[in-house]
Amino acid sequence: MGYPTRVQLIRRKASQQWYVNFPAALAQAMEFRKGEVIEWAVLDRDTLLLRRTACADAGGPAARKKKR
Repeated sequence: MGYPTRVQLIRRKASQQWYVNFPAALAQAMEFRKGEVIEWAVLDRDTLLLRRTACADAGGPAARKKKR
């Protein structure tokens, strides 16, 4: 089962930002946490790999904000 998602582009005077939003069902299935660090890798033109970093997977400092 797939989750169709549109790619969004925000154009500004000096830059562009591209957004891909995760459907809630997919984020919940992956057990994402707010502020979690992930890494993207391009395998080929049609394949984008998303992976958790070691720190985020272990619940380390990258997975939560520091309080000051």
